[in-house]
Formats: sequence, structure tokens, C-alpha cells
Amino acid sequence: MNATYWLDLLIIIGKSSLIYVFIVGAIRLFGKKELAQLSVIDLVFILLISNAVQNAMVGNDNTVMGGIAAALGLFVVNYIFKFISYRSAGFSKALQGEAVMLIHDGKMLDENLRKAMITKEEVEAAVREHGVEKCSEVNIAVMEVDGNISVITDNYGRRSVRKRRAHKVLRQQD
Repeated sequence: MNATYWLDLLIIIGKSSLIYVFIVGAIRLFGKKELAQLSVIDLVFILLISNAVQNAMVGNDNTVMGGIAAALGLFVVNYIFKFISYRSAGFSKALQGEAVMLIHDGKMLDENLRKAMITKEEVEAAVREHGVEKCSEVNIAVMEVDGNISVITDNYGRRSVRKRRAHKVLRQQD
């Protein structure tokens, strides 16, 4: 294994890292809702993106070491992002965004719905998934940074978080 071989692997690591940063930025720019609510279109999009960037990461190198180098670059950048996010609230906020209140005291906040790029119908569906019939019964509904929707009802006594195709009550008080 000569120096050119190792340089090629370092280039793969660098390209993979750069693409990782680009994809994270693009996902952040184009909205976080999709992270928790994948539709068929979103899944196809993710598969096509991964296929499109594969060649940019490894080029013509179809070797196991080329794949390992690409994976190593991705793992390292992912670790660095998580480490910095843990240490820096500002970086974490820039990377992940902030939670957005969608409903307050039974009233939908139209400006925040636009900001979160979510329709009234989607919010109403999320509320129903939490077992609440009407939005007017909701004290607070929040789109969390991961795209899940939390709903607080019963005079701020019951909180649940909307997961993909799942409903889980996190805390319930009498």
C-alpha cells in the first residue's frame, strides 16, 4: 500500500464528511417536519439522495476499504456534530432549530404553523392521534426539534408526544 492509496482514502473521508455537512444543512434548511413524519415521497427522496451522493463520496473506488473510509468519515463528522451540540447550546440550536408552539389555549397560531410548514389539517390529525377530539381542548401543542408533536391537555395535566404511527403518553396526572 503506497502513499497514493492512503491519500485516496483520505480524499474519500474528506468528500464523505463534506457531503454529510451539506445534507445536514439541507435538511435543516428545508424543514424538520419530515424527520419524524416520513411519507412515501420522503422515503423515495432519501433513497435517491443517498444513491446520488454515493458516487461523489467514493468515486470509482468500489473496494471495501473505500466503503470503510466513507463510513469512517461519516461517523467522525457525526460524532463531532453531536459533541459540539452537547457542549454548545448555540450550535445545537443552529443545527436542530427550536421547538415551535402550534396551539396555545385552544387556538392555532397561524404564523407558527407557517414557520413550521405544517397545515391546520396536519395539526388537527396530530391532536386526534393524541386522543383529543378538538384543537379547542388543547392547552399547548408544540412541534419539537425532532419533528414530533407534543400535546398538553386537561388543564396542563396530560402530556403526550406524537411519534410516527405511535401514540405514547409520557406523563399523566389525576
